[in-house]
Amino acid sequence: MIGMIPSKKDLAIVLSTIEGFEEPKVEWEQYITPSEIAAELLWMAYMDGNIKDKDVIDLGCGTGIFSIGAALLGAKSVTGYDIDEKAIEIAKKNKKVVEETKIPVCEIKFVKKDIKVMTQKSDTVIMNPPFGIQKKGADRVFLEKAFELADNVYSVHKFGTENFIEKFAEEHNFNPFQLIQRTINLKPTMGFHDELKHPVKVMLWRFTKR
Repeated sequence: MIGMIPSKKDLAIVLSTIEGFEEPKVEWEQYITPSEIAAELLWMAYMDGNIKDKDVIDLGCGTGIFSIGAALLGAKSVTGYDIDEKAIEIAKKNKKVVEETKIPVCEIKFVKKDIKVMTQKSDTVIMNPPFGIQKKGADRVFLEKAFELADNVYSVHKFGTENFIEKFAEEHNFNPFQLIQRTINLKPTMGFHDELKHPVKVMLWRFTKR
C-alpha cells in the first residue's frame, strides 16, 4: 500500500538531503530547487488533490527533487524526464532518500529524453524549467509541452515574466494562477556568479485546463 509523508515540513527535511548536480551546465540553467520551495509547490499540488493517487510527470527533473517529493506524497506513478544523462544517474541514486524514510511509495522512473518528443499523458506536471536567461524561449518550450501532457501544471518561473506567462497560458486554453513569490539564493555553481549567493526572485504557478 502506498504511503505518504505527513507534513510539508517533514517533506522539506527529507528533500534537503537530495544531492544536486556535480557539474551544472550553464546552457541548461541547472541548479537544484531549494528543498523548502520544492516542498511548498508539491504541498500546494497535493492540497489541490493533484498528486495523491495521480500520475505525475516531472519535466526537466534534474536530480529528482520534484519526482521524489511527489512519490512521498502518495502519487500513483511518477516519471522524471531530463536530457542530461549525468543528472538522471544522480536522480536514480537519490531514490535511496525514499528508501531511508521507509515510506511505501510507487515506483519512481527516471528517463533520459528530450521533452520535445514526449507524448506520455499524465494527470499532473510539476517542474522548475529553465528561466530562458541563457537560451531565450526555453521556458516557453517546457510550458507548451506541459500543457500538451496534463490538465494540471505546477511550475516555477522567474519573477517579472508574469504578463508573458499569463498570456501564454491563456493562449493554450489554461487558467493561470500566481501562487506565491519566493527567492532562490543560487550558490556560485555557475561561472558567471561571482558572489557567495545570487538571489533570484521567482513565482510559483498553478495552471488548470479550461
